[in-house]
Parts: sequence; C-alpha cells; structure tokens
Amino acid sequence: MKAFVVEDGVAVPFDQADVDTDQILPARFLRRPRQGGYGQFLFRDVRFHEDDTERPDFILNQAAYRSATIMVADRNFGCGSSREQAPWGLVDHGIRCVIAADFGDIFYLNSLKTGLLPVQLDIAFCVRLREQLHAQPGAHVRVDLPAQTVTGPDGQVYAFKMDAFRKKCLVEGLDEIGVTLQHDAALKSFEVQYRQAHPWLFNL
Repeated sequence: MKAFVVEDGVAVPFDQADVDTDQILPARFLRRPRQGGYGQFLFRDVRFHEDDTERPDFILNQAAYRSATIMVADRNFGCGSSREQAPWGLVDHGIRCVIAADFGDIFYLNSLKTGLLPVQLDIAFCVRLREQLHAQPGAHVRVDLPAQTVTGPDGQVYAFKMDAFRKKCLVEGLDEIGVTLQHDAALKSFEVQYRQAHPWLFNL
C-alpha cells in the first residue's frame, strides 16, 4: 500500500454526521474487481443523478474541491456495515486522510489497512476546520503523521493520537502481508529446521 508520511493538500468540508458505509460505497458495487478502481462509485447515489450526470451541488463535484486529498467530516463517519470497499473508494478517488470527531470501528481499522489515515479530533476542532474550508474553498490542510499533527488553513496546529504499530505501518507503507514478509528469512529458516527435525511428516 502507499505510504503515508505528510499530506499537504486541498481539504474538503463534509458536514453530514453519521455517514454510513452504504452511502460511501453502495452495496450493489461491492462485487466489482479491486483492480478496476472504486473511485467512480464513491458516494455514487448522492454524487450522481440516475442518468450518471453529476449533481453540481454535491461538495466533491465543486471545482474548488475536485482535487481534494483530505476530507474533514463530522461525527460517526464510516458507521454501518463492515465493507472494506468504503475506504477503497475514498483512496481510489484520491482522498488520503479523513478527519472526524469519531469513526465506525470497523471502517477505522479497514482504513488503516488500506493506506487511508483516519484522524480523530475533538468535534469543536472539526467544526472550526470546516468553517475555514467553507470560507476559503480550495484551502489546504497539512497532516503530518510522524509528528501526529494537523495544521489548519489559519496555521492552527492540532495534535492527534495514533497507535504506534499502525503508525509505523502507514509511514512505511506496510499492510498486514507486508509486515509478515519482513520476517521472510526467519520463516524460511524455521521451515528448514522443522523439516530436519520432523522428516517423517514430509515423506508422504
């Protein structure tokens, strides 16, 4: 997965609370191949009309936010079902970080495994950031994972917490398979020793 170290990019304010995973990535698209890309299905039912034309009032369709790489949300972002396709859709659309007051638990973990950084800030800070982004469409927010800080358009710095192991994985671009492969030499050594110690198990 793509490493996350520092992201300094256009931030989009997403004011709705309780955004569930079916809104983020509707269920009818879940069987699509991963390699095909899920960005086109992100917020499909609210981002597009039934004839597949864009809804101009939807925030991600507005010119100032089309290149957004950071989303500043409200409460309980990613609640609902446990579909990994929800963070896939955000990542494939270009969103590297979602800032919110809190997240659905499974969405939070799925995001970390996908390279999407979920940052939890106090609700008052989220409101302040969104107000600034509405006032200055296209403004940047800076998210520094090693320092665990978010810097708003006005220069205000907010600290956030992050599990040390999850942080290491994101900074180094390691998913769970990547972490396991770091021990490849030790695993191969164990296999050789195990065969030598128990040869009868392999003489079938």
